[in-house]
Amino acid sequence: MESTEARSSLSRGLVIPACPLALNAQRKLDERRQRALVRYYRAAGVGGIAVGVHTTQFAIRDPHHGLFEPLLALVADELSRDGALVRIGGICGDTQQAVAEATVLRRLGYDAGLLSLGAFRGAQEDALLPHCRTISEIIPLMGFYLQPAAGGRVLPFSFWRRFTEIENVIAIKIAPFNRYQTLEVIRAVAESDRDDIVLYTGNDDNIIADLLTPFRFSVNGAPVERRIVGGLLGHWAVWTRKAVEIHAECRRVVESGEPIPIELLRRNVEITDANAAFFDAANGFVGCIAGIHEVLRRQGLLAGTWCLDPREALRPGQREEIDRVCRAYPHLSDDDFVAKHRDEWLCL
Repeated sequence: MESTEARSSLSRGLVIPACPLALNAQRKLDERRQRALVRYYRAAGVGGIAVGVHTTQFAIRDPHHGLFEPLLALVADELSRDGALVRIGGICGDTQQAVAEATVLRRLGYDAGLLSLGAFRGAQEDALLPHCRTISEIIPLMGFYLQPAAGGRVLPFSFWRRFTEIENVIAIKIAPFNRYQTLEVIRAVAESDRDDIVLYTGNDDNIIADLLTPFRFSVNGAPVERRIVGGLLGHWAVWTRKAVEIHAECRRVVESGEPIPIELLRRNVEITDANAAFFDAANGFVGCIAGIHEVLRRQGLLAGTWCLDPREALRPGQREEIDRVCRAYPHLSDDDFVAKHRDEWLCL
């Protein structure tokens, strides 16, 4: 997809699931199920897919596993069947590593890089901006505010205000799981002259509220409003068909200007409750990736909950919490949709 097409697609507001890594019992890449996941998301009606991000497991970059480029290539090959989907690839590490990863993404035809700054946890702000500019010269950037509990770092308003000055920034994923920090990012964009930076939620704990809220600030004495138009979310890696429907309803309400239905606010609470179980909020999100795998395992899309690091597993009580939310919110699940098409997606 051409850069201008990707920008245009992102600006309309998309559902972008953060794609998990499909492994077998030997903790090796399960190509058949990895392709099935991509086919599932495409059939569910998503607008893009993100891979090589936190949900995919940062450990794919470990030389022992050697999965970064093979995985990105596999997903790119599967996505080549539908050129309309936006392709986002994760970028991590110090500048040398990030340059190498951005170069791989560009060569494989990815539209943008989701830039994690977790490797710069102790760095001063002045060290972050040159790094970001360097990567932006290789591939368009989606900024990423990742919560510290998942490997990110605190990034103040002053950083985001300067980040908006980087020409090849096309979007920002806001995922600090913190309302104050979320507002700082949006205010930084509002105070810039950039109306071409698209805002996406990564706040899996507040998805619908983020999509419905008009964020209004006073800038030089005049009101400036910004909206979060879509999401790039680990939570949307499961029950994805219903996520597409809910996102469409949120966009319809926003664009119509009608009062927000109370039912959507109720749905926000239900989704947050489900996310708490999937992401293992009770244990500081330690089991978040395994929790996503467990939902997909129950649907038959994954064979197990294995992660590259054996220590990443369901935590005590998490399976029971997933049982609870599955019983409580069957209307959020797309089990029937998956059961109908799973076998065709699993065919190589």
